[in-house]
Amino acid sequence: MASMTEHGQRWKTAAILLLLVGAVALIDTPFITWVFFGIVYALALKEAAALFRTADTALWIYAGAIWLLAPLLPHPSDLIFAALLIQGGLLAYRRRLEIRSLFPLLYPTAGMLYLWMLYREYGMISLLWILVIVALTDVGAYYTGRKFGKTPFSPTSPKKTREGVYGGVILGTIGGAVLMIGHQNLFLGAFLIAFLTSVASVFGDLFESYLKREAGVKDSGDILPGHGGVLDRIDGYLFASVALYILLKITGS
Repeated sequence: MASMTEHGQRWKTAAILLLLVGAVALIDTPFITWVFFGIVYALALKEAAALFRTADTALWIYAGAIWLLAPLLPHPSDLIFAALLIQGGLLAYRRRLEIRSLFPLLYPTAGMLYLWMLYREYGMISLLWILVIVALTDVGAYYTGRKFGKTPFSPTSPKKTREGVYGGVILGTIGGAVLMIGHQNLFLGAFLIAFLTSVASVFGDLFESYLKREAGVKDSGDILPGHGGVLDRIDGYLFASVALYILLKITGS
């Protein structure tokens, strides 16, 4: 009975998230998208700080400055390096080198900035691409793994199997490529970009699993009933966004 209730909560939460994301996509204005991503970033940063076991309040100053300046600069990703340099210098000055306090400036900060950069430079269609690729990769991995999974993929995530990963990447690649074909100069280019983005999402999920295992927790948080935390829902996107943006730049799309 408890599992049925949890399953129902999971579907209700998923429906609400889908409606929220759909509304942002339909409105499709830079300000609303920036605010939405900013809220997601703040919630994800809080969870990441807990996983990295750092309580450095300076993180929020850096995060606020980064997100406020992101719409104003041509290359917002440069802000990450600026924050790392400042924080690194301060830590050295205080002779209290807490390396863990630097990690949230990379994760989830980089992924969220690249999501914003994707939207700003390539429009809402790029967010649709990444949504489809990551979602299909997750779905394909789940069902393929359940039916054919035998070989463990990584000790970091014992339930993840190679067969499931392969099935997820195949489905994510095909679905993403079909959407991207009309926007790519080469048919092969669409498949290559979708494939590498799908693979990146797998390792994004694996990286968060590693953080949770090291922290000794099942979920990154409990803000989303039936789903855990925000990081549990966006882990694949944080790696995939960086991969997709760089690949689009390389191919001149």
